[in-house]
Amino acid sequence: MEPSLYAAFGLGLILGVKHALDADHLVAVSTIVSEHKDLKWASLIGAFWGLGHTATLFAVGLLVIGLRVTISPRFALGLEFLVAVMLVFLGINILWRSFGVEKIHLHTHTHNPETHTHFHVHGAPEQEHSHTHPFKSMRKPFFVGMVHGLAGSAALMLLVLTAIPSPLAGLAYILIFGFGSVGGMLVLSSLIGLPFVLTAQRFSHLNRWIRVTAALASVAFGLYLGWEIGFDQGLF
Repeated sequence: MEPSLYAAFGLGLILGVKHALDADHLVAVSTIVSEHKDLKWASLIGAFWGLGHTATLFAVGLLVIGLRVTISPRFALGLEFLVAVMLVFLGINILWRSFGVEKIHLHTHTHNPETHTHFHVHGAPEQEHSHTHPFKSMRKPFFVGMVHGLAGSAALMLLVLTAIPSPLAGLAYILIFGFGSVGGMLVLSSLIGLPFVLTAQRFSHLNRWIRVTAALASVAFGLYLGWEIGFDQGLF
């Protein structure tokens, strides 16, 4: 293997770790992590985000390498705008779950020989009894990672990719870049998850407001990013 390829692979690993530090990535992962009260699953959110991110990059890389497909600047801006919309949606979802209107259900109970029907009020969503399926909950960070893989500084990865002459080396570069992003986001989501996990049991009120803060940050950053892409960078 040529020394230049070693250098490219090393650069890919570094860029992958650095990519995890992008502001939109941190905001999105923080918002998703806020929904979990177990550090193990909060940590895995970053890993699944990285896997989704890598999956998209690998698919785009195949198009770039195999078909020499190019992405127009305007289409790239549209993909970045999609990230902004997603951040706003993630934040609003957490806010709705934190301050959602109480749910009223009609319950029917049978007590032989009579049947009783009455209304039953459930509290806000955060107070309801829920049966979670952790691996199913990892679908959200995986999808969010896929969207991020289409936009932002991932374009830098593809620029380096086009400079690698061998198709196999190019695909290897994508996997190394992805490994860096998975590892970087795994560590970061663990750190981000600590305040949510530590306050979840004994300080539920504080935990709620930390989640609300993360949600507001997601909405605010999404709106800012959308404005910058849509008007400052000329998408609209």
